[in-house]
Amino acid sequence: MADTLKDILLDSSRRPAVVSDFEGLVDAEVSDKGGVSGAVVKTGFAAVKKIKPGIIPSAVDTLLPDFVVALEPFYGDYKAKGGSDFGAYLTSRSDEASDALLSVTDSRAERSSRDSIKKVYGKLRPNGKKNVEEALPRLGQLVDKHAAAV
Repeated sequence: MADTLKDILLDSSRRPAVVSDFEGLVDAEVSDKGGVSGAVVKTGFAAVKKIKPGIIPSAVDTLLPDFVVALEPFYGDYKAKGGSDFGAYLTSRSDEASDALLSVTDSRAERSSRDSIKKVYGKLRPNGKKNVEEALPRLGQLVDKHAAAV
């Protein structure tokens, strides 16, 4: 079994499946959103996809190395503690884990040259932490799935 997220998620033979699974995670999380804030997320997500079709898998693939770096300390600690459910581990550290992941997207949005992307991200960001925290169990399950396949 691989010891690092880099080994698990960035290996060129597995990366297309990882990107596809993470795109599915994003779609599932957006689909599960309800209420007024969910409608805002769904509208923003649809707008981003309309602005540039294929942006979600492209963004996942582009951001994946930075997400791996952000999550690596959590994964190392999880492995050192003999964990068996990375999603539960991430949930137990949801504040720190969500901040680590959002630092990646915040940095990317800040550097974007596309005003439309910045505008949509700016509208979604206030609820970003809550949304990321809600996605941590699924994220951990995906990591566990790919770690088991190594």
